[in-house]
Amino acid sequence: MMIDKVREYIENEKLLRAGEKVVVGLSGGMDSMALIDLLTRLEYRCIAAHCNFHLRGEESLRDANFVKEWCKEAQIPLVTIDFDTHRHASHRKISIEMAARELRYDWFETIRREQSADSIAVAHHRDDSVETVLLNLIRGTGIRGVTGIVPRNQRVIRPLLNVSRDEIEAYVAERKIPYVVDSTNAEDAYIRNAIRLNIIPALETINPRAKEAIHRTSRHLSEVEKIYKQSIDQSIGSVFNNNRISIPLLRETPSPRAVLYELLFPLGFSPSTIEDVYQCMEGEPGKFFFSATHRLMKDRDFFLLDNTEKGPPDVASYTIHEGTDEIQHPIHLTLRTEEMPIEIRKERDFLYLDADKVVYPLQLRRWEQGDWFVPFGMKGRKKLSDFFTDSKLNRKEKEEVWVLLSGGQIVWIVGRRGDDRLRVTEATKRVLVIEQHS
Repeated sequence: MMIDKVREYIENEKLLRAGEKVVVGLSGGMDSMALIDLLTRLEYRCIAAHCNFHLRGEESLRDANFVKEWCKEAQIPLVTIDFDTHRHASHRKISIEMAARELRYDWFETIRREQSADSIAVAHHRDDSVETVLLNLIRGTGIRGVTGIVPRNQRVIRPLLNVSRDEIEAYVAERKIPYVVDSTNAEDAYIRNAIRLNIIPALETINPRAKEAIHRTSRHLSEVEKIYKQSIDQSIGSVFNNNRISIPLLRETPSPRAVLYELLFPLGFSPSTIEDVYQCMEGEPGKFFFSATHRLMKDRDFFLLDNTEKGPPDVASYTIHEGTDEIQHPIHLTLRTEEMPIEIRKERDFLYLDADKVVYPLQLRRWEQGDWFVPFGMKGRKKLSDFFTDSKLNRKEKEEVWVLLSGGQIVWIVGRRGDDRLRVTEATKRVLVIEQHS
């Protein structure tokens, strides 16, 4: 019997404990109606949650009314919500389907907490998982995408994943459970519907048990994926540190291409871009690769990763007036004036200047091509670009350099090297001490 099959699956996958309180996503469709009937019969304490996305006009209102009446008759607690899905999609610049998903699961979690429930049950079944596998194959995916839908994703559980659509139809007919039909399920304009209505029937002409075969393969791959993930995580841990991917260490991994994919794909890099990164491993430094949120740069022995989702760009220059003792932005500096003699710490985060030679206001800005200074302890001038080359700074590190100017001349490459012209001497009476804080 189907109820025994579902009970066994819940126990084997450890989805629910006996008598547990659970929020059930109830659309009013056949699958969710079967789910709540099964969970109720299995003596779980169900709270129905219905979302009206207002995407199908009168049909959406029909569904909401149906669920309300059925829950009242079945004496099952019900919570409902209305969403302006189009507005959310427009605001987030995402598809209607993705907007509905975000709204639905965020609200389910809110209800779960309010009701002190342990889990959120949704009605995905085996056929849904098969469709997901095919959808991911069409879109292009890593191994995770062909493992299908998982039984548990944090608090969200799927107790029907081991039963087919045909089994649910038979159960609903046997139990005489009422349900509503979403008319859009018969339209193949949506990719998932096209897979269900066109592609799977075509596959079944080759193998009548195609859905079972795909599901069996995805279950096998889900076990393989656990081993794969363990290996990938170890490889990523060895090659990726402080937003830098070590190319020499990457070469030593069993599959540099797979490591790059699993590291970069979650950051929005497309498969084709990731392949370009892989091909660039032996290339010259200086090449850039972009996703919507990140930038990757090829350096000599590293790929350097930046998050480009930042606030407003830094202004060209910041002014530090006399008497200022601290600034927090764009970098954290503290300033104080001390009488000689003082102890001078030979650390790069400290700058010591002859206070009586300092010209206010000080200027803090990014370095520019053509900038030069007189390195502390030297007499001749040096271009910053040459200093960076000698210091073996990569492109990303160069972009992050700030310089401090007094009277229009650079007195400090912040956190790296001071200038010799305003250095503290035996004639110095007062010292301006500037410290950079991380």
